[in-house]
Amino acid sequence: MDFGSQYTQLIARRIREQNVFSEILPPDTSLSDIESRRPKAVIISGGPSSVFADDSPDYDADIFGIDIPILGICYGLQLIAKHYNGKVAPGTKGEYGFAKIHLKNSNALLNEIPDDSQVWLSHMDKVTEIPDGWSVLAESSNGVVAAMSSPDGKRYATQFHPEVVHTTHGETIIKNFLFKISECDTSWTPGNFIQAQIEKIQAQVGDNHVLCGVSGGVDSSVVAALMHKAIGNRCTSVLIDHGLLRKNEAEQCVSALQNGLGVNIQSFDESEKFLTKLSQIEEPEQKRKIIGEQFIRSFENIAGRLGQFDYLAQGTLYPDVIESGVSHGKSAHVIKSHHNVGGLPEEMEFDLVEPLRELFKDEVRRVGRELGLPEDLVDRHPFPGPGLAVRIIGEITKERISVLQQADEIYMNCLHEAGIYDDIWQAFSVLIPVKTVGVMGDQRTYDNLLGLRAVTSSDGMTADWYRMPENVLSTISNRIVNSVKGINRVVYDITSKPPGTIEWE
Repeated sequence: MDFGSQYTQLIARRIREQNVFSEILPPDTSLSDIESRRPKAVIISGGPSSVFADDSPDYDADIFGIDIPILGICYGLQLIAKHYNGKVAPGTKGEYGFAKIHLKNSNALLNEIPDDSQVWLSHMDKVTEIPDGWSVLAESSNGVVAAMSSPDGKRYATQFHPEVVHTTHGETIIKNFLFKISECDTSWTPGNFIQAQIEKIQAQVGDNHVLCGVSGGVDSSVVAALMHKAIGNRCTSVLIDHGLLRKNEAEQCVSALQNGLGVNIQSFDESEKFLTKLSQIEEPEQKRKIIGEQFIRSFENIAGRLGQFDYLAQGTLYPDVIESGVSHGKSAHVIKSHHNVGGLPEEMEFDLVEPLRELFKDEVRRVGRELGLPEDLVDRHPFPGPGLAVRIIGEITKERISVLQQADEIYMNCLHEAGIYDDIWQAFSVLIPVKTVGVMGDQRTYDNLLGLRAVTSSDGMTADWYRMPENVLSTISNRIVNSVKGINRVVYDITSKPPGTIEWE
């Protein structure tokens, strides 16, 4: 139950890492809706609100009558305490960051957790009196209730965040709740996901035909392979070359899917249409909307030539949905429109099939391996649907596309040669509309600035800049400046996410 915590998606990930399926629902989801899903347990997330605030999230209090375990985290602890008539006091001085917890009672939730364990706290309000009959399982170093449980062994709560890596034994706590308390099974595996999605796809599309959009990246390639496995040649995969792919990417992707897995795929060069509509457009959101619109129009046109299609399959992922503000909760901010989510036009001739919509990137890679996709395709760094359009800052021209393609190819080759490509979540080049003075062969140059970006991450929701070895940076810079006409200076981006996004636009 998402009460607005910045860590809600992380809770879901930590559960899935244990091969247990988890689903995020808004806080006001009804008890009947929850029960219809036949869950093994409910977790109430943290959140920025106070249980005393008038604008605190609405929720169905009947959920506390459900006869399965419930775990409250941070705000969830305070909400549980308040519901069961404990006392919560408004905080005047919060607990933030690292702390130690002192165990007070033995319990399944904190089984095998040593005393004085490090945890991560982030709260203002605190529980001053637990509900009647409940037990304090642990206190933080300043005497605040850090964990508690109900006498029937069905309700648990922690003031700290077991889902973050700063809580040193957080994984054990989550495993205790999943397996010792909730008796979950470990059936959430790539193989089971594939089988479930095959059945879901078959039920959704029936005997109809599906057009599958392939961009060249791992997400859409996995969708193409999954659709082929589900309905065979009734799915026609289409790669639209919008002129903004990486160098030789269209040919490589088609070959991997067609020759490697027997996927029914065709490639269409629509670059002139895209580049004409993008002419003189510099604003990034406008670029994304134009590309999203043209993708659908191109698909509609191609579909008309290929046959009758009622469905469009695409590689939307969970982070795409979250960042586009189309989340389960009501308070998500639109960070940027993804061309296959927020960039979709309102009027389309297709119903959507999005089998990866609830997955994170690392889960998609595991599914891809299970489906038999080649490693070089599965492990390819994420690539945005709008392609190089959002890596060329300012106006998009054929000349600027060519310059960036050449530079980016050198960058990727250097990473592979250094053996560090797989250590990086995402690396790419950005062509910046700033010219600088240089000297080449005793002659003055006045050419483009190129930005290099490389980050580490597990799911794309947060990221840290990659500490690139100095000798590798030097090699990359020298090769690009000496080989790519139009670039005379290279810089390296050391911004994490947040505050920045991974892509520049």
